[in-house]
Amino acid sequence: METLKKIIFTIAIITVQNYVHAQTEIAQQKAFSASYVAESKYNYTEAINQINNVYLEQNYEMNLRLGWLNYLAKNYTNSVKFYEKATMLKPYAIEAKFGLIKPQAVLESWDKVIKQYESILSIDPQNTTANYYLGYALYNRKQYEAASKHFEKVVNLYPFDYQNSIMLAWSYLRLGKNNEAKILFNKVLMMSPNDASALEGLALIK
Repeated sequence: METLKKIIFTIAIITVQNYVHAQTEIAQQKAFSASYVAESKYNYTEAINQINNVYLEQNYEMNLRLGWLNYLAKNYTNSVKFYEKATMLKPYAIEAKFGLIKPQAVLESWDKVIKQYESILSIDPQNTTANYYLGYALYNRKQYEAASKHFEKVVNLYPFDYQNSIMLAWSYLRLGKNNEAKILFNKVLMMSPNDASALEGLALIK
């Protein structure tokens, strides 16, 4: 009899826990839904408040959402804070790292931006977006050798990609690799006829 009471008591506790969990999930789903509606109306404060009403610090999705909404609301410091929490909760989540780059770039935290691209590439070395933008950042720092490696990686994957081809051509030109640069500039002219950047590069080689 005592054993039966314990079993019934345990079942009752599990039932209550499942009910509470289900109610919590419903509340969270409603909050996200209301948040999307508010965002579509550009009411970012209301969109943020909807998530704050059900916010759990250890919830990846909520931190990711708040990072995005605070970015839209131009609360860049808060955006960084929530995106950083998301990256800590899921260290291999590339989407959170890309999200974090947005407010960091607005705040001109360029060293941190570069670190995030490097972190993404440590997880996904072939990521074309990260390779391009890291290459671009390094190029602007006149680190042409390092920049060219990232552009090369994408051009090897996508030989007819304009953005990486033109940047790789300019990187080669800055490195004094005129023959390689000339070949690429001419290839760019097939992708983009009369391209001003490619024509400028070729004029410098001649």
